[in-house]
Amino acid sequence: MIVIPAIDLKEGKCVRLEQGLMEKDTVFCDKPAEQALEWQRQGGELLHIVDLDGAFAGEPKNRASIESIVNAISIPTQLGGGIRDLATIEAYLSLGIGRVILGTAAQRNPQLVKDACSRFPGRIVVGIDAKNGMVAVQGWAEVTGISAVELARKFEGDGVAAIIYTDISRDGMMQGPNIEATKALAEAISIPVIASGGVSSLGDIERLLAIESSGISGVITGKAIYSGAINLAEAVALTRKGR
Repeated sequence: MIVIPAIDLKEGKCVRLEQGLMEKDTVFCDKPAEQALEWQRQGGELLHIVDLDGAFAGEPKNRASIESIVNAISIPTQLGGGIRDLATIEAYLSLGIGRVILGTAAQRNPQLVKDACSRFPGRIVVGIDAKNGMVAVQGWAEVTGISAVELARKFEGDGVAAIIYTDISRDGMMQGPNIEATKALAEAISIPVIASGGVSSLGDIERLLAIESSGISGVITGKAIYSGAINLAEAVALTRKGR
């Protein structure tokens, strides 16, 4: 399991939201490329980037900032937010993004996931954001009637590199991840699961390491490393012990 530092972009700045609400944002840095370099210096092995404006608009909105990040660092990246078609996927991969995350598009158009996995093997990740176990889309603004497990199972055998599972109610709240739901999802599918939402201490990372054998391949952390609640270098060292 690896620790994955996050950069969430809103109007070209690094921010964190509370429970996915755009009006509840905290700006941590106005130079995304410099922040990305700092996470790389602290041992980050993969950088998670979200175009928040893009997620709500349904189309890319922070391309300049994303390009600056890719050009600044040498570690791989994964990017989500407003990616709804093969052309956008191809454009981002050509830009240097390592893996593209499909969220809303995966729920609304599962065929796109199949086509993208076929065309770009190993480079497609599905993001499943849930509220009370039900999938939320469109920048978390709309809760659907499908469960996270039900949606994840649709992609078995398609070649999806990983599923990122986020419990919205915990995201940005520093209350700890939903261990039970994350473990249940990982055990229900064969696709590796990346935990996200609410990670607030090294203890949370230890609890996720304890269920790593369920199929947990990574954990995303944002607010905790920005605020200093987690030292990224220490978290990376913790996960490396068992490798």
